[in-house]
This record gives sequence, C-alpha cells and structure tokens, in this order.
Amino acid sequence: MHATAFVPGHVTGFFSTHPDEQPLRAGSRGGGVALSHGVETTVTDEAGVTLNGEAITVEPVERVLDALGVDLGVACETPLPLGSGFGVSGAMALGTAYVVNAHTEAGLSENDLVSLAHRAEVESGTGLGDVVGQARGGIPLRLEPGAPGYGAMDGVPGGSRVEYFSLGGLSTADVLGGDTETLSAAGERALDTVRETPTLATFVAASRRFAEEAGLLTDELRGILHDVDETGETASMAMLGETAFTLGTGLSDAGYDPAVCRIHPPGAGLRVE
Repeated sequence: MHATAFVPGHVTGFFSTHPDEQPLRAGSRGGGVALSHGVETTVTDEAGVTLNGEAITVEPVERVLDALGVDLGVACETPLPLGSGFGVSGAMALGTAYVVNAHTEAGLSENDLVSLAHRAEVESGTGLGDVVGQARGGIPLRLEPGAPGYGAMDGVPGGSRVEYFSLGGLSTADVLGGDTETLSAAGERALDTVRETPTLATFVAASRRFAEEAGLLTDELRGILHDVDETGETASMAMLGETAFTLGTGLSDAGYDPAVCRIHPPGAGLRVE
C-alpha cells in the first residue's frame, strides 16, 4: 500500500489570537483561503524529513512523528515557499499525520489526525488556525478557536482564481509572541463583517482592511497592494508572510508575474494505491 496525502496551502486573510493552556483549545478566529497549490506527503524508509528533496527540520512534523511513536521518514513536495504565509508547516504536519496513520494502520479518525497536527503547530508556535482551515478547504471561517471538538467552522461559498506574489517571510512566532491586542481587535471586526455578508468580495475587502489595521504591512508590500488598487481590483496580505494575494487577476493586471492557482474546496485528503 502506497499512501500520499494532499493538504492545500492556506492563506489567512484575517485573524484574532486565542491562546489557552490546553493546546487543543488554543487557536484563532478568522478567515482564509485553501489553495489548489499545496503539499504532497509520502512515507519514506529512511528517517528524517525532506522538503522538495532537501533535508529539513520542521518542528510540527517532528512532534507529529513523536506523538505517533514511529521511526519513519516523510518526503514532502510543494510549489509553495516555506515561511511566507501559506501554512506549509501546518500542511506538512497534517500530511504526515495522514500518511503515517495509513502506513501503520493506527486507526485514527480524521478529527484525531487534525487534532494531532493542530496541537503540534500550537506547541511549536508556528500557527494557530492553518491546520483546521486546511482540513476543511474552500474559504474557511474559524468561528471559534481550537481543534475539532472545541473549534467551530463555517465558510464563504464560491470558487475563484487565486494569484499570489511573495517577497519573503515573516516570523510567525515573533508576531504571535508579541502584543496582539490591536491585531486581534481588527480580526474580530473583519470576521463580523464577513459573517454578515459572506461573499468573496467581502472577504477580500475585509482582509485588506485587516492588513492595514494590523500594522504588519511593509512598504514594498503596501506598494504592491496600491498598484492592484489602480486596476480596480483588491489585493491583501497573506498572514503571516510578505506575500500579496488576490482573488481574480488583480496582480496580473497590475503588471506583476504572480503564481496562479484556485480555491481548493475539498480540503485535505489521502490517496491510496
């Protein structure tokens, strides 16, 4: 049996932080986009983790392997850059949980696997909401924080072309470890707006307002967003990375050469051959 997990990339448009002493209760409220560009993960005979063929240490993946009590390796492949706001570490952790569960016939449920990966991300300080959003797919709205059994989810219906243009990364741990009061207040306002009018246009507009209010935009990224404004479209920032994204053709219309994918409705899944 050969199992391959696909976990979509996940761009967070807005969020508020909700820490808790219990990692499964900790998380974020907010909204994001699951991408057809994601991470494929398979089990390997040799211990260790590789990303696009290169050996790498990703703490959430190591935590998942330790929790499952296995001495296995995993190979991950993705077109997405690590540390640039695409939830790659969360996708690697969730994909690892899926393929190791299949390989060892551990018998864990999907909620068990999502909880395992979510806990690994929270304890590593690398994310609060990517894993549950990646598991759901589409345009997930995290109404209450936490893993399955604690959190609550909804979503914005619809599909779209997605463009993204990345300049680099930001440290998730540094942002989440700092003062998040202003950021969280902006995230709550954005979530209220989208829940009141759950459309793609409202989601992008609320994400952009959040990006401005959260105080995370660099000068270069703000310039890109303003260039897209000139086309009549709206772009925003992928949280947490120095990455612009838009639903539609705004970045292309503004003269950039973005990567192009689509909203991925199904969420994470497993292919067994």
